[in-house]
Amino acid sequence: MPEAMQLIRTELGSEAVILNSKVVQTPGFFGLFRKKNFEVIAAIDSEFTRNQKMQIKEKDKHAPNTELKNEAVEPIAQKPVIKNETKVTNNTSEEISKEIQELKAAMKELSSDLNPYTGPLQEINQLLHEQEIDPTIRKELMSSLLEKWYQSSKEASFKEVKEWTKTILLSRISELDYGGVTYHKKYINVVGPTGVGKTTTIAKIAADCMLKDNKSIAFITTDTFRIAAIEQLKTYAKILGAPVEVCYSFDDFKQAKDKYKDYDVVFIDTAGRNFRNAKYVDDLNNLIQFSSDMETFLVLSLTSKMSDMKAIYEQFSKIDINKFIFTKVDETTNFGAMMNLIVDSEVGVAYLTNGQNVPDDIVVATPNLIANTILGVDE
Repeated sequence: MPEAMQLIRTELGSEAVILNSKVVQTPGFFGLFRKKNFEVIAAIDSEFTRNQKMQIKEKDKHAPNTELKNEAVEPIAQKPVIKNETKVTNNTSEEISKEIQELKAAMKELSSDLNPYTGPLQEINQLLHEQEIDPTIRKELMSSLLEKWYQSSKEASFKEVKEWTKTILLSRISELDYGGVTYHKKYINVVGPTGVGKTTTIAKIAADCMLKDNKSIAFITTDTFRIAAIEQLKTYAKILGAPVEVCYSFDDFKQAKDKYKDYDVVFIDTAGRNFRNAKYVDDLNNLIQFSSDMETFLVLSLTSKMSDMKAIYEQFSKIDINKFIFTKVDETTNFGAMMNLIVDSEVGVAYLTNGQNVPDDIVVATPNLIANTILGVDE
C-alpha cells in the first residue's frame, strides 16, 4: 500500500483522491506461486482543479497591462484599480486557504482510512510489540493478517483476528519437535548458563518420569564448581530414592554411565557458567561423552534479555541442542522471546516451568501452549 500511494503521488500529484482499494491475488500456476497485489483507484478532484484554473484566470484579469506601462495614467483612475486588485487578491487567498484546509482534513481522514493497521489489527500489532516479537517476524505476521482483513471486508472482530494470529503463529512453529522426555534416548543432558534453574528443572522432570511413568532414574552431576549445587541435587535424589554420581573428569563420567546402564533414564546436571566464555562449552565436550543415545535440553530464563538469550544459544549450539526449556514463565509478562528463538534457531521446546515447586510447576510444551502464552489465551 505505501508503494501504491507513492505511485499515485508521482502520477497524479498530492491532490489525488483514493476512491477504492483492495487486495488482488494473481492466479499463479496450478494454484501455486500466487502473488498478492494492491489495486488502488485514484483520481484528481475536478472541483479543486477547476478552482485553480479560475484563480489563475482571475489573476490574469486583474494583472496590469505591461504594454501600457509607458502611457500616462490619471491618478484618479489608478485608485479603483489598486483597490479592486487588492480586494480580489485577498478574496482569492482566503478561498485558497480554505480549500487547502479542507483538503488537508480530507487527506487526514483518507490516511486514517488507508492505515493498514486499524481497529483489531492495530490492537494485535500493539500486543505483538508489547510481547517483544522480533520486528521482522511481526511484520510478516501482520502482512498475513492484513490480507485476511481485506478478504473479510474489514468486518472481523478482535476475537476473530486474534484467532487468525494464533493460526499463523502455529503455522510458523508447528513443524518442529516438541514435548518432554520420550524415552527414545536414555541420557537426558541439561545445559545452560547460571541462574536459570537447571537443577530444579532436572528434579521436576525426573520426578515426573518416576511418579507418572514409573521409570527407574539416576543422576549424574558435573557441576563441581558449586558445592551447594551438588547438595541440592543430592537432596532431590534422596527424596526420589535415586542414586547420584559426581563426575570430575571424563573417566568419572564413563564409569558413571557404566554404573547406571540398567536404569531407564539417567539425568545429567551440568555446571552453570558464564555463557560468554566459550571455554565452558569446550569443557562440556571434554567432560561429557555426547552420543546418539543422549538428548540435550538448553535451559533459558524468560526473564533474560533477548540479546543474551541469542548469545547463549549461539555458544551452546556448538553441541547438538535438541530442544529448549523455558523457565520463570511466572516471573514475566513478555513471552515473545520464545517465538523469536524458535523461528531463528528452528529448535522446538520440551518444557515450560512456572514456579519453584517440585514436581508441580512444569508443563510439557506444545505449539498450542506457546501460541496461547504469547497471545494471553487461557485454555
